[in-house]
Amino acid sequence: MIDNDDSTYLSAFRTRLGLPGIIDVHTHFMPDQVLRKVWAYFDAAGPLVGRSWPIAYRSDEQVRLKTLRELGIRAFPALVYPHKPAMAAWLNAWTAEFAERTPDCLHTATFFPEPQAAGYVAEAVARGARIFKAHIQVGGYHPGDPLLNPVWELLQDAQIPIVIHCGSGPAPGTHTGPEPIADVLRRFPRLPLIIAHMGTPEYSEFLDLAEDYPGLRFDTTMVWTDFLEANSPFPTGEYGRLRAFADRILFGSDFPNIPYSYGHSIQALERLDLGDEWLRLVCYQNAARLFGIEQVRALE
Repeated sequence: MIDNDDSTYLSAFRTRLGLPGIIDVHTHFMPDQVLRKVWAYFDAAGPLVGRSWPIAYRSDEQVRLKTLRELGIRAFPALVYPHKPAMAAWLNAWTAEFAERTPDCLHTATFFPEPQAAGYVAEAVARGARIFKAHIQVGGYHPGDPLLNPVWELLQDAQIPIVIHCGSGPAPGTHTGPEPIADVLRRFPRLPLIIAHMGTPEYSEFLDLAEDYPGLRFDTTMVWTDFLEANSPFPTGEYGRLRAFADRILFGSDFPNIPYSYGHSIQALERLDLGDEWLRLVCYQNAARLFGIEQVRALE
């Protein structure tokens, strides 16, 4: 259910910056049975979560869509990810149908290192997928797995962005961290990766990679919120690089699986005090440019 304080705050935020909305590149919509299993894992504080994590927006699909729209979110993906083989193609069929009935959703797809991956990724691209999701921590695979070579090549050639959870937060995985991603980028240097959560907690190391790969981007998901700062604070010495990479950082929330109100994700960005133009780029303009969404106009 929408928080009236959030609605008022975000409306004033958009008006002040002259934004027609906010684009959120990190939201999750999944088949109901999958999402409920995800919520159960968070409820149990499973080993990949490692702490108490209440779900703030636990409601049915239509209520969640209504919440985003009432908060002024103009476009968002349906990030899905498989945790085992023979699952990704089914998820892609669901997200394609979801995008057809949800015009403000960026058509999303995913993959897993398996012999069929190249085929179903090509099919997803042909059906209009605009963004992919990879989750190295949950999938438990090395992003440099040879089975993914044709996937990376296809997505690099098509320049379709991939939101990739590859940092070692909230708990490290066997193949998380910057080096596996560096291995992929050495072979596919134009791959349009979006590093989820700014690479938490290896912030500096992933920013180092961005110095060498101009197609590398980041999303702000959960970073600088009170929840994440308590355990994985962003180094203040890197604020200068946040300014330098202002055109390569995209707003993300992790809705609905966040343990605080949606507005706090934006408040966390505002209190960085990096300026209104930085906020315009991060909260709308960068994603609008990347996904070909109508560019920002000042509100009347």
